[in-house]
Amino acid sequence: MTVFASYLIGLREGLEAALVVSVLVAFLVKSDRKDRLPQVWTGVGAAVALSVGFGALLTFTAARLGHTGQELFDAITSLLAVVFVTAMIFWMRRAARALSGELRGKLSDALEVGSTAVIAMAFLAVAREGLETALLFFASVQGATATAAPLIGITLGLLTSVLIGWGIYRSAVRVNLTTFFTWTGLLLILVAAGIFKYGVHDLQEAGVLPGLSTYAFDISAIMPADSWYGTLLSGMLNITPQPSVAEAVAWVVYLVPTLFLFLRPKRVTSTPAPSAA
Repeated sequence: MTVFASYLIGLREGLEAALVVSVLVAFLVKSDRKDRLPQVWTGVGAAVALSVGFGALLTFTAARLGHTGQELFDAITSLLAVVFVTAMIFWMRRAARALSGELRGKLSDALEVGSTAVIAMAFLAVAREGLETALLFFASVQGATATAAPLIGITLGLLTSVLIGWGIYRSAVRVNLTTFFTWTGLLLILVAAGIFKYGVHDLQEAGVLPGLSTYAFDISAIMPADSWYGTLLSGMLNITPQPSVAEAVAWVVYLVPTLFLFLRPKRVTSTPAPSAA
């Protein structure tokens, strides 16, 4: 995976978490409840620790398996990552505008319950994004040719998201979130298609699916795997010069309907006019 693709993952997932934190902090500050800020930060810190631990657990587990077991484990994590990132993309597209109000309502309820509820609310709000990031990053790294590139990319993406989130909180940065989540959603769909394709490849490597040596096409003559553009396409979209038929079918089967559903116009429900008596 190239730096850009992993940067996109860190930026998208990190900004969602940063928006959640900024909404919670701004609500407490404006409602003169700054005494509750340490509880919010405790929940956020616990969510970050859980996400890092989850990523370490995935890496540790994969390293302790044999070849077949590791390929099967990588395939399962890749397919799970595709499911979660797809659900996240469509959920954020639908709920982005109402996210702030929903979070403020949940935090108001938590404040009435007590300190533990505030910590739990902040933890749950951030933990989902963190666990998705860890799973998606782990699945993406499996197809990387250079182990340092994904780590650099996701670190830069997370740092950028923190800066943008801080700027939004301080009203120093204005971002059209609908446009942002639409474009990053499109790019992540392409990344997810590549991860899905790689998951099918792992299933073939593990012997679960046949046809590992049955190639759909061979364009290695015009797109060498060691060329800069071959590395770029492989890293960003997992497009390889010699994919199997199953890999090529998986890439198309995921990409085409997902893009169609994501790009189709939203239906506007109109209220029928009352009929005259």
